[in-house]
Amino acid sequence: MVPNSKPIPDTFREDLIAAIPGLRAFAMSLSARSDAADDLVQETLMKAWKHHESFQIGTNMRAWLYTILRNEFYTHLRKRKREVEDVDEKYSSRASVAAEQEGHLHMADVRNALAKLPDDQREAIVLVGASGCSYEEAAQICGVAVGTIKSRVNRARSKLAVLLGEPENSGQSDTIALNPASTDQASTDDHP
Repeated sequence: MVPNSKPIPDTFREDLIAAIPGLRAFAMSLSARSDAADDLVQETLMKAWKHHESFQIGTNMRAWLYTILRNEFYTHLRKRKREVEDVDEKYSSRASVAAEQEGHLHMADVRNALAKLPDDQREAIVLVGASGCSYEEAAQICGVAVGTIKSRVNRARSKLAVLLGEPENSGQSDTIALNPASTDQASTDDHP
């Protein structure tokens, strides 16, 4: 603990620990590598702990932490501009392990499709579709207007539909939804 700093409240610690799974999922969606995601989460937690005095108890800790993580991701991204990218996945495809179950294959397809989205669209679709953030929370985390988030999510869903081989206008707005509860239209199946 730094001298002359106020003690860290128990609620801060508890909320920080409770946020770790969501942070890891968000970091994984941004970096697409578990080791990089773990590093992002660790760096986020260290920065949050170090700057705990700047957090106001009673405000949205999840948005605060996601913002720290997002900023950390873009900082690392700027630093990596000179690194060689594996755009066509020649190297990563050789290093991958074949999935044992079909669900793993589908998830791999979704991850690959997400990786092909522009950063801003991937970030928006993961925040709204997978992390369960409202459009307003996602807009706050990304520092943009709500309409911008809605537009990014719409473009991301359309592009995911194309990348995953789904028809763009299938009549179901939640066909590609990562979290069906976050869509505006509930699915209505008449099957028993």
